[in-house]
Amino acid sequence: MIELIHVSKKYGNKPAVDDLHLTINPGELFAFLGPNGAGTTTTIKMMCGLLFPSAGSIRIAGFDLEKHGTDARQHISYVPDTPFLYEKLTGREVLQFIADMYKMPTQKGLRRIEEVIELFGLPAFVDDLTQNYSHGMRQRTVFAAALLHQPQVLIVDEPTVGLDPRSIRLLKDILRNETKRGATVFLSTHSLDIAQELSDRIGVIHQGKLIGCGTLDELRHHADLHGSLEEVFLKLTEEETTPTVASAPVETGFVVAK
Repeated sequence: MIELIHVSKKYGNKPAVDDLHLTINPGELFAFLGPNGAGTTTTIKMMCGLLFPSAGSIRIAGFDLEKHGTDARQHISYVPDTPFLYEKLTGREVLQFIADMYKMPTQKGLRRIEEVIELFGLPAFVDDLTQNYSHGMRQRTVFAAALLHQPQVLIVDEPTVGLDPRSIRLLKDILRNETKRGATVFLSTHSLDIAQELSDRIGVIHQGKLIGCGTLDELRHHADLHGSLEEVFLKLTEEETTPTVASAPVETGFVVAK
């Protein structure tokens, strides 16, 4: 469902991602972990079509993002770490905008809007202007919008920031249910306990290179350490020489890649 084929990205002469080769299957929840500046943000932006690789290619649902970006992005939803909403719209109007953008049939769109409103517990505020939403309310609305058209690929960056424990539990259940219906979930997070709990496989990127990929047990074997994901991650990313990778420019995204 997601294929990154020897992907590299440079900013000037500095590599942010270096020869990343990775395949993520339908129905898989893949956690993508790395220290700050490791290349996670750049990778995500390339997967959403917001950046193009300097070398290599990315395929989503069989479509090359650079050659057939419109087709590929029909299968993607992206939830950035900073939730963005049009503040002069209500939550319901945001959801209707997303349904229209994906050209959902009218009745199906209305039905799905009501389903995600209930699923994410939005009824109490969905008809208020989003400019009055708290961070948690924004995050829940963004997720509702992202899942409205039932994407085949869900790309999520730091999804639990600002959420209370009940909302985090709901989000965990929803991400798992997405994989059960056959969707691919690509999760980037610094919350290693959540990655350990939810992921089928884990990729660790450091200084632009993929330094480990597999199940937790496989990563433990690779690190020669039988411990938690946190312990394994710290062992794999031990301080090395001065990093030479570049960070991606700061950019906020909308809830879905259209």
